[in-house]
Amino acid sequence: MKVVAIIQARMGSSRLPGKVLKQVLGKELLTYQLERVSRSKYMSDVIVATTNNNRDKEIVSLCKSLDILYYTGPEEDVLKRYYMAAQHVNADVVIRLTGDCPIIDPELIDRITETYLLHNPKYQLVTNTLERTFPRGMDIEVFSLQVLKEAHKQAVSKPDREHVTRYIVNHPESFSLLNVSNSRNDSHYRWTVDTMEDFILIKKIIESLYPQNRNFTMEDTINLLAEYPEWQLINKHVQQKKD
Repeated sequence: MKVVAIIQARMGSSRLPGKVLKQVLGKELLTYQLERVSRSKYMSDVIVATTNNNRDKEIVSLCKSLDILYYTGPEEDVLKRYYMAAQHVNADVVIRLTGDCPIIDPELIDRITETYLLHNPKYQLVTNTLERTFPRGMDIEVFSLQVLKEAHKQAVSKPDREHVTRYIVNHPESFSLLNVSNSRNDSHYRWTVDTMEDFILIKKIIESLYPQNRNFTMEDTINLLAEYPEWQLINKHVQQKKD
């Protein structure tokens, strides 16, 4: 089976426009994420699913410069964009990631993917987000192209079209779901980038860890924040946007 990671990314964030191309140590956040995702041992390809809006041409240019596959589709109908991107690369299995998770851990990607492959076809979507025990910013979903096709065909409401797996998760009678839990509850950590405060924290983490170890892990980040617990206060007040 061809396993493909698809990262949805766009410049039009309401709270922090252009966030995926914000730079740390002279490198874009999306570039850090692509570096990390590319280390997944199960992945055949990675493709960035962006929009066909003019402002997202910067993301296309970055992908071209990094020799990364990309697909441009509708901004609002994210489900269609995702499905078309998966078809574009002939994916059998999709690893769904979002462009606001620049320090995603490839070892965790492999853990979720391996769980999906081991339990296929019993479970049609395997994720670590149904019950959060991992830091926000370590969000991973794995499912088949067939399941994505079914959601694309069946979902009609605007919220279901705007969120790739919302229809699947909200119809457990049609799709079997499996949640992968952490050995402890680390859900209080927020490592996603949606506001300037989020970016400031991620910038500190990358500047502290990346120069010494480009392959730093989730545990390395937790250990760093144990050294500097005050850093967690930077974005502690930030509320996650509702689906």
